[in-house]
Amino acid sequence: MTSPRDGADCHRSSRQSPVYAIIIPAYNEAQELPATLVAVRRAMATQGLPGECIVVDNHSSDDTSAVAKAGGADRVVYEPVNQIARARNAGVAASKAEFLIFVDADTRIEPPLLTKALHLLRGGLCVGGGAVVHFEGETSGVGRFALGLWKRISLLTRTAAGSFFFCRRDAFQAVGGFDLRLYAAEEVLLSRDLRKWGRTRGQTFVIITDPPVTTSARKLRWYSDAQIVGWIFFMALMPFAVFSRRLCRYWYERPQRKHGSSR
Repeated sequence: MTSPRDGADCHRSSRQSPVYAIIIPAYNEAQELPATLVAVRRAMATQGLPGECIVVDNHSSDDTSAVAKAGGADRVVYEPVNQIARARNAGVAASKAEFLIFVDADTRIEPPLLTKALHLLRGGLCVGGGAVVHFEGETSGVGRFALGLWKRISLLTRTAAGSFFFCRRDAFQAVGGFDLRLYAAEEVLLSRDLRKWGRTRGQTFVIITDPPVTTSARKLRWYSDAQIVGWIFFMALMPFAVFSRRLCRYWYERPQRKHGSSR
């Protein structure tokens, strides 16, 4: 549990000119945000660099903004268009930090992971990257298979998951940020663009394997194994679906009587 001093250190650092910004897109995330912000504040308190935590309320209908303010976010930005790429870009626009760290609202980061990401960025030879993903709690066989498959793809192609993504601001701006044409997989395209940009400058795109990032497995509880497998095959056969919000409703809608959102 974060101590009052940890929180004070986080806010004190944010009053200085921030070197890094942690940007959290949030759509109806009042339930998940408290735990995520506790983890973020704890991680920030261990850094020797001034940073800031920005939550982007992506047109929520719940108490996401109030929860974010109460939970220790340095700033809460409102983005009226419900699109993940647009929310992340709005967070960048609200900051002048040199290094950008994107964390999903249902994802918990540990201090060593933030330390390693910032160390890589400050070293000058890394344009950006991500981390191997672990699910929080128990997962189904399908969940373990999907996660294992993504791990192999991520490491082989050096592609970061959106749950934890970091990069240099100059590189982010040079490639145009997250593509607003996409309603999903925007981190896949940005990973590719940053790899290209960095390659010409002797900078690599790094996937951190230790420590991993831990994200919620709530979709495995929301949907059946058959639904998840069907979605995987659908996206594989129809990659153009990422240009349609309706076809990407897996990211933007959730079953009735469930709370929270997967970002």
